[in-house]
Amino acid sequence: MSKERIDIPDYSTLFTEERYVQQRENKKQFEAPCSDEAKAEALAYSKSAEYLEKNFERKAVVINPHKACQPLGSVMAALGFEKTLPFVHGSQGCNSYFRSHLSRHFKEPTPAVSSSMTEDAAVFGGMSNMIDGLQNAVALYKPEMVAVCTTCMAEVIGDDLSAFIGNARQKGAIAEDFPVTFANTPSFIGSHITGYDAMIKNILSQLFDRSGQTAAPGTGEEGEKLNVLLGFEPYTGNFAEIRKILNAFDTKYTILGDHSGNYDSPANGEYEYYYGGTKLADVPKAANALGSLVLQKYTLKKTQEYISGTWKQPISSLSTPLGVKATDKLLEAISQLTGLPVPESLKEERGRVVDAYTDSHPYLHGKRVALAGDPDLLLGLIGFCLEVGIEPVHILCSNGDVEFDGKKWKEEVEALLATSPYGSEATVYVGKDLWHLRSLLINDPVDLAIGSSHVKFAAKDAGVPLVRVGFPIFDRHHMHRNPIIGYQGALNLLTLIVNIVLEQLDNNPSGLVDLVR
Repeated sequence: MSKERIDIPDYSTLFTEERYVQQRENKKQFEAPCSDEAKAEALAYSKSAEYLEKNFERKAVVINPHKACQPLGSVMAALGFEKTLPFVHGSQGCNSYFRSHLSRHFKEPTPAVSSSMTEDAAVFGGMSNMIDGLQNAVALYKPEMVAVCTTCMAEVIGDDLSAFIGNARQKGAIAEDFPVTFANTPSFIGSHITGYDAMIKNILSQLFDRSGQTAAPGTGEEGEKLNVLLGFEPYTGNFAEIRKILNAFDTKYTILGDHSGNYDSPANGEYEYYYGGTKLADVPKAANALGSLVLQKYTLKKTQEYISGTWKQPISSLSTPLGVKATDKLLEAISQLTGLPVPESLKEERGRVVDAYTDSHPYLHGKRVALAGDPDLLLGLIGFCLEVGIEPVHILCSNGDVEFDGKKWKEEVEALLATSPYGSEATVYVGKDLWHLRSLLINDPVDLAIGSSHVKFAAKDAGVPLVRVGFPIFDRHHMHRNPIIGYQGALNLLTLIVNIVLEQLDNNPSGLVDLVR
């Protein structure tokens, strides 16, 4: 290797070079820009109390909602099953967005194909695109199942997925016995969690129907197993953590929808399209399990209805188990479903986390925070904050349209807040966006904001440190590899938050920089 240093400018400094600065100045003559004074005046007004009031009155426009669209969630759901290829019925651009969004978070490739609908398909329908696409995808990528979802274009023109897939079989594009599951996932309603739920539910139901089996919970070999559904899970580390917990119970289980392999596969010199995932043969058998444990009850609404209604299984429904109390409930649920006692090893782990809480409590007590995220994650974060002495002030959930029972969720959040004096100042905002959050952070300041990378612009404008939790996290690496659920997850969250608080103390120009905290 040459010792000569290759000087490659980093992109963060590249565009500060004079040639790029001048290029931006030259562009202004074509953009009719406002004066610097006018921009400063508008910026100052956007931070005023008057603007806050007007901001919350707007109804005709959404600015930076804290959610993605349905097909993105369905792509993640499909990748949770062994050798399954997500197939997006719509344009290539939509599929590229889903793939890049997921890949930027996980720092791993996202295998997914598209029917590549263009203007002619928008007029005449996308059946030929789907038939050709299915034939090519199966021939090139050799999946054992294809999972089809839809985009806005396909939904607006009313493409019939069931009929199109049937026609593909008749024309010999795919074999009669080749499994092709599908879900309608229009982007103009719902969100990524709605799309995840739709695809998971349809994969379970369609594979079960194909098998010809009859559901008989608690019978046969599968009757000793527990079904586990984590939901739209952006942390691959959470899959490892739930396995650790279940293995400590020494119980048998099947994770339905396990995308952790695809998004945490090793670099061994050879790329594999499919890595890990729930075995397709295990899905029909799951109907005979002793019960199902759901860790995102608001995300998996339709899936729970199917499992309880068709499979007739008992379900224990929780929100993302963050913190000690929520993990206690998780262990109680597992114990109740399996009839097994809580292992001593987990009780010891709990004690270590409580000890860590005690160490960090003086630095977290009374800290005011703003929270933004998906409904189940927010319930977990609120519970965690309350038990370590953090005061939630602004709680924002963009997932509040017709596909989500926002009223029921808000009532549960407010009931949780009422259990602690630390929740007395909180206000819950359902269906609001991150531009609303910006106004709140500026006009009613907090000590910390907790949310995804998308929150950072509002937090930066308000001068508030951001604790990155949730989806997506684009601007930090490997955070998805560490669990945030369970007792270990509680310790990880505690460590993340308290060290940001301590960093702020060190950076405070009016404070003392102590060696020991």
